[in-house]
Parts: sequence; C-alpha cells; structure tokens
Amino acid sequence: MTSVFPRCLVSSSASISLPNRPPLRYAVLGAGFAGISVAWHLLKDCPKELSLSVDVYDEVGIGGGASGVSGGLLHPYSPKGKLLWHGGECWRECLELLNVAETAAASSSAAEKGDCNQSFGDFMVRRRGILRPATNAKTLSLMTDNARNCLAGCEVETIDKDAAQSLVPNLCLPLNSAFYLPGAMNVNPQRYLQALFQACLHSARESLGRTNITLVNFLPGLTGKLPLRTCRGVITHLQLHESVRGSYPEGGPSILSDAWLAVQGPRDIHMGSTWEWQSRNHSPDVSAEEASKALAELLPKASALYPEIDKWEFAGARAGLRAMPPVTSHGSLPLLGCVDQLVGAAEGGPCKFWVFGGLGSRGLLYHGWLGKLIAKAVLCCKEELLPSELTSWKINNRVKS
Repeated sequence: MTSVFPRCLVSSSASISLPNRPPLRYAVLGAGFAGISVAWHLLKDCPKELSLSVDVYDEVGIGGGASGVSGGLLHPYSPKGKLLWHGGECWRECLELLNVAETAAASSSAAEKGDCNQSFGDFMVRRRGILRPATNAKTLSLMTDNARNCLAGCEVETIDKDAAQSLVPNLCLPLNSAFYLPGAMNVNPQRYLQALFQACLHSARESLGRTNITLVNFLPGLTGKLPLRTCRGVITHLQLHESVRGSYPEGGPSILSDAWLAVQGPRDIHMGSTWEWQSRNHSPDVSAEEASKALAELLPKASALYPEIDKWEFAGARAGLRAMPPVTSHGSLPLLGCVDQLVGAAEGGPCKFWVFGGLGSRGLLYHGWLGKLIAKAVLCCKEELLPSELTSWKINNRVKS
C-alpha cells in the first residue's frame, strides 16, 4: 500500500550494541526533507569503525512529494513573529545542511542537472530576506514585542513605510509598518534535496566502501496509524511578460502574508498557498479548475499588499499533500519515535522501525536538527535521546485506542 503521508520511516536490520555483527543496514522510506536529512546524518554520524548501508525508498523519487513543491521560505518564526520551539537549533542545523548541499552542487554537475521542474526556479538558495507587512493592529503589537526577542542569527527589524517601499516599490502597508528579516531566504526544495542526496553519495564514496547509499522507487505506508491530518496546498507560478514595463526589484525580499510571494527572479514569482483539509489527492499535478480556484483565492490577498501582481500572468501550478500533526502547547510539532508496535514488529528486542513525520508546513526548518536527533537515536537504538515533546503522541495514541 502506498501512503499519502509525507514522512520518513527508518528500518534497521541490526542493533549498534551487538558485537561482531554484519554491516549495519538501514532503509529510509521517503525522500523528502525528513528522509534525505536522516540518510545524511546516518552516513555522517555512523562510527568510523562500522560498515553501513542506507537504502532510500520513494516511489516518486527525491523531492517528488510535498517537500519538493513547498514554498521554500526559510525562517524560524511563527506567523506572530515568535521564535518557534527550539527555533535556534533548527535554524543552525538547516543552514549547515544548506551549506552541505551547496558544496555538493558546486562540485557535481549531476546535482546541477538534477530532476528539477525548471518552471519552479533554477536556483538553490536566494538570500534576499523576507518582508512581512503589518496588516492589523493586533499583529503589529504582537510582532513588535516578539521582535525584541528575535534570534541573533535571523534578526527581525521593524521598519517604516519608506524603508519597506525602498525594498519593494509600490508595496501597500495598511499600518505604515513592516517587519524585515534580512537573514531569511528562499530555498528551491527540489534542487536542494537533489544536491543533499548528492552529498550523501559523496559521503558514501569517500568512506572507501565503509558506507553505501542507494535510491529505490518504493514506499510502504503507515496510513491511518499516525495522528495526522492531510492538507493539500496549491502553489502558483506567475511570470511578468517581457512586454510589460518594470519588474520585481532584483534584490527585493519575498513577502510573507496571508498569501505569500516567494520571489524566484525579477519576472518570476511563486504565490501560495491554499489549504484544502482532509484531501486525499497527493498528485503534484493541478487541474485547470483547481488552478483557477487557487488564483481566485490567492490573488486578492496578494494584490492587497502588492498591487503590481495583477499585471503578472499565470504560468503553472503544483501541489503537495501536507501531513499536519496535532497542536500542542508548543505549537504543531513533528512526530518522532520507534513504531515497532504500529507496524507489527516483534516486541522485546531492539527498536527496528522509527518514524519522523508530520512536519506540516515547517519541514524545511525542522528537518535538519530533527533528522540529526533521530539518526543518533536510531544508531544508538535509544528512543529516550529524542525530546519527549516529539514522542508524547505515542502515549496519546495508546490512551485513545
């Protein structure tokens, strides 16, 4: 059975505590943000005296699911400007993985020519910041307070109308104020994941046969066994025709609001995203009717802040099915942990099956740090190494059942 949930399942064929064992072998099910991050950290963190093999399984390939069509706006804050749960660690680890991927891409022509939808951008990372206009008094007050406690590595600056319009001419600011994140960035998810997988291949080759990684197109499922809700999101691609005068400023930031604008270039923008709850449609393809509905929903929101967007033409759309976790006191957190019981594995022995899923709309931010944590837990076969906030869903599941 094929699962519609974007997530990563890790299967181990041996425990790290056993002496004189054959090479460790892991199957990583899912080649999105979670899966490729886990694969990288398994290869990187495996003790040098051990042999390791990692197989990555995904029926649609690297970044072929929701991760590959995500908006790619990277920052560590909630919609109200509050630093997310362990936002500092997540931010630092994500920047580290971006550096790994960029290094791999620079040294590998294969990464540059990866399986990437060209209409959805030809860059990997665009470092031009993100601008969030204040749209109501309550948001302005909350974000102003939260900006005082921003992360040093991704500062939040409160700027006035003139400063905002110097970044994005003709921008509308209802309250004459905006919040600028100069360190935030756009990431092309498909190119990034392709390059990070190339880094995994480089790591395996450099180990002189000690480690190995392969990609296989198959993905078993955990559908219905995890406390997740599905939500389909459509992202539209807009272009400004060459005959139209003007363009988006070359160094202009992306815009974060009810409908975000992820800038791909002076005449290329992605606009998103819709939220269709309980959808079971995991196809990345978008019909003409679905695209029309998405434009009707998103354009008025975007043009209220950036009226120039009305001059841009529709150039395509893609969609992904998010797996949304339950809301906790810390917000919506991913699900991690050993799932031997859920998949019917024998109890009493070392953990063999692990899940890292429910990244929701923050997979890009969370995948680096949490991928590192679960890889360590898998290698040591110790679930207690994971934060209790990320494994508490298992207790709640048992209570409900």
